[in-house]
Amino acid sequence: MERKGVKLPQYSVLMSVYSGEKPEFFRACVESMLGQTFVTDDFVLVCDGPLTHELDEIVSEYERRYSFFRPLRLPKNVGVGECANAGLAVCRNEYIVKMDSDDIALPERCELSLYLLAKHPGVDMLGAYISEFDSATGEEIAVKKTPLGNAAIRKYARRRNPFNNPTLVYKKSFVENIGGYSTVRRCEDYDFVVRMLSAGAVGRNIPKVLVKYRITGGNYDRRRNWANTKSFIAVRWKIHRSGFSSLWDFLVTTGAQLVMFAMPSSLTGKFYKKLLR
Repeated sequence: MERKGVKLPQYSVLMSVYSGEKPEFFRACVESMLGQTFVTDDFVLVCDGPLTHELDEIVSEYERRYSFFRPLRLPKNVGVGECANAGLAVCRNEYIVKMDSDDIALPERCELSLYLLAKHPGVDMLGAYISEFDSATGEEIAVKKTPLGNAAIRKYARRRNPFNNPTLVYKKSFVENIGGYSTVRRCEDYDFVVRMLSAGAVGRNIPKVLVKYRITGGNYDRRRNWANTKSFIAVRWKIHRSGFSSLWDFLVTTGAQLVMFAMPSSLTGKFYKKLLR
């Protein structure tokens, strides 16, 4: 496919799903990727352990319908990082389009992303804005913007993830050079991005919403539970110890996370939108 005279490189979609995903969210997500204006020729779906009967039926349906839809079934649940590594190993293309199993990609997401990467082959990791929407009503809650250029991305990354993870596109070869995703069970996306940047990856974000990010009633509760809070602190301490961020960066973000953990759940959403987004 060409866009404005530029030939677009092929890409692999990398997605994982586990038994706790809602079938209707999963189907809507897959359909959004199959409905792209520039459709993939390689869709790798990692099944993170045994799935429910409903999810299994959906996976089998797409496998029958599309020769490029390739499920990789893992015998047990291993988490996002290990799923990504397993899927990455079998992806056939250099450019990898990541997708979460309950979000919605806008139709031009892949075309616009691969067009920019074709024009700027020095970019190793690309993201975009997301529109957070209420899963129950479909109404937009907010647009989450991210820094655009590489210098601004590196600065922002000292405290927060400079990419919206569901919009990521990256080079498979660069990820392989850093040893893939780490095995941390939470905050693996932020850890991954910092390790890429530390290794010299050039980042960029498209100033346009390309993915709709689903917000359910449990989103803020998950952000403030103690297991996530501990993981948040551990990953940021790891990043500080690597020399990427300062002690002050670590203290500021850790303090904000602890405040969020301690406050009433009724205030969590407002605090997150104001200070942590």
